[in-house]
Amino acid sequence: MFAIARENLRQRISDWIFRARIPEQPPVVLSQRRVFILPSRTGYFFAFVLVLLLIASINYNLSLGFLLTFLLASMGGMSMLHTFRNLARLSISPGKIEPVFAGEVAHFHLVVKNPGGARHAVGIRRAKIKDGEPTFADIVPQAHGVDGSSHLTLPMIAESRGRLSCGRLEIFTEYPVGLFHAWSYVDFGLACLVYPKPDAGAGALPMNNTGNGEGNIPVAGEEEFQSLRAYKPGDTLRQIAWKALAREQGLLVKEFGTTTSADLWLDYASLQGLGVERRLSRLTWWVLQAERAQIPYGLRLPGVLLQPSLGRTHRDACLEALALFQP
Repeated sequence: MFAIARENLRQRISDWIFRARIPEQPPVVLSQRRVFILPSRTGYFFAFVLVLLLIASINYNLSLGFLLTFLLASMGGMSMLHTFRNLARLSISPGKIEPVFAGEVAHFHLVVKNPGGARHAVGIRRAKIKDGEPTFADIVPQAHGVDGSSHLTLPMIAESRGRLSCGRLEIFTEYPVGLFHAWSYVDFGLACLVYPKPDAGAGALPMNNTGNGEGNIPVAGEEEFQSLRAYKPGDTLRQIAWKALAREQGLLVKEFGTTTSADLWLDYASLQGLGVERRLSRLTWWVLQAERAQIPYGLRLPGVLLQPSLGRTHRDACLEALALFQP
């Protein structure tokens, strides 16, 4: 109960003083007004012990007791100053965020620049989730040709497709002795693009394509490698993709075929009888397979039409359209 009240007090203080515009413009410098500090749980216990020592010294007129009490109190005051300085003047900027597939771990990166001396045990976590596992790092100083940049990474599980928002981040420390908790908030509006999870059971690329351009689409045969699919009972050992199994991608089977001249269209409407997410997962798998086989492909979604092409830019455009699709 006491811990919850302490966290609520911290939240109210920071919300009252710190009213940031979201998203904030980088870099954000942790000035004196942005760094807050309160005693930690250990700090409150330390203060309680000091009160007991002071009462005992007064009752029994203990000179050494007074000396010990005020010595410990002065040490506590110095630790508060050092804890505050461990965060002050740090410069925070967002790093690059790579898209991930649903079910994978998204990584939100922050670049921290330190104009002063070394800072130790600086942590980062999501502000609204206090029980999450924080990330800690020592921030190197900016001296002797070193730019003083350190990278803090906050992992988050991407449970579903779309945009995964990181929300407000808390930068905090309890260095050096843990008697005080100093913290600040930054919010750059960070978001990670989450693609649909590929459906490995989608099988070979679809053959019922229509179009007026020329390209290559697969036809059943045994001449050229076309795609990978999930293993089914009855598949021969010769078809198993052993390299994919060694990379811990699961038990997959190679499919072979020949090609004919036509445009390869990956059409949402052709997948009748499947749910929305299952359709998007299957289309995601086909986009990856078509790109791997270097077969020009286009994508049709309700309200979205991407002409057949190849390359990283086209693949990312298709995956983004699938990730942000709203039925």
